Amino acid sequence: MELLLTAKDLVDAKVYDTEQAVLQDAMRHLLRSRPDLRVRVAVLRYQRDEISLAKAASLAGVSWQQMREILLEHSVPLRLGPESMNEAISEVEALRRRLT
Repeated sequence: MELLLTAKDLVDAKVYDTEQAVLQDAMRHLLRSRPDLRVRVAVLRYQRDEISLAKAASLAGVSWQQMREILLEHSVPLRLGPESMNEAISEVEALRRRLT
C-alpha cells in the first residue's frame, strides 16, 4: 500500500513547522483513539523500570489502583519501595551520598 501523504508534505504545505511536530500530533491522535496502546506502552515502560507506577497510570489514562491491577494481570512485579527497614536506610544513605 502506497502512502499518499508524508510528514514532509505537511511541512512543505506549512501545516506544521517540522516533521517531528507532525509525528507528535499523529501519535497524540493515535493514542487518543486507541487507549489499549497507551496501556501496553505503560506496562512496557514500567516493566523496563523507566517510569513509576504513578507515571504508568498517567500514561495509560487510568487510576493508580487500576494500573496496579493491569500490571498484576500482565504478571509484572510491582515496585512499591523498600521491603525492609535496612533497605530503606540503605536507600536514604545512597541518596545522601549522591547529593553531597
